[in-house]
Amino acid sequence: MKSLKIESLLQREQLLVFSGLAIVILISWAYMLHMGWRMSGIGMEMTLACMMRWGPGDIAHLFIMWATMMVAMMFSSATPMILMFTTVNQRQGETQRPLMPTGLFVLGYFLVWTAYSALAAMAQWGLHVATLLSHNLVITSPLLGGVLLVAAGVFQLTPFRDTCMSKCRSPLGFLMAEWREGRLGALIMGLKHGLNCVGCCWLLMLLSFALGIMNIMWMAIVTVFMLVEKAYPRSQWVSRTTGLILVAWGLWVAVGTMR
Repeated sequence: MKSLKIESLLQREQLLVFSGLAIVILISWAYMLHMGWRMSGIGMEMTLACMMRWGPGDIAHLFIMWATMMVAMMFSSATPMILMFTTVNQRQGETQRPLMPTGLFVLGYFLVWTAYSALAAMAQWGLHVATLLSHNLVITSPLLGGVLLVAAGVFQLTPFRDTCMSKCRSPLGFLMAEWREGRLGALIMGLKHGLNCVGCCWLLMLLSFALGIMNIMWMAIVTVFMLVEKAYPRSQWVSRTTGLILVAWGLWVAVGTMR
């Protein structure tokens, strides 16, 4: 009877967590779709804005856009880890508020990507100041875009990325190795998972500069790609094949500038 009660509580908590994540992800995607549609209609205004000095409010707007983009893209692939944390935490049975540690775990994960979003926003601001972004938010230098594609492709093949990705591919393995008790422990685990996630995806995210920061199709493709990478333990061949494709693509783009 006690076992059935625990399983019932666990199912209810997982449903609540999954529903909450789904709502947040859908809202984030809706915001990005709205921003993409809005920017597509004010291309010339964006071009003129690139030539003007931006204020703190403009940079803050960029930060919010990047943070929302990271939630839309990264929370989807992090859902299996979050649900696994909820399961393990509930089976520990040491708290009367079992959803609180899950919230702190998610907060830790979000904080890491928030820091990344701040850096990405500053990078975008720098490219605007240097007039290296077009009105549709794509790098105007084919050589720079090609270098970025090659760098992302090479990074896909590095041992460092493999190490970070292996921890993302095995939620239970990560939790067993990094488990810490209490609410602070949940926050620390969320931070560590976020660092692993940034470690394997940070350069892939920067490809937005080469393919369009508000390119919704590109965002959707990368999101699905990361889901496949993390969902299947033996998907290394996907990473390596993608890396080779990106390198070839980048060389083709870069060489095209020398013709």
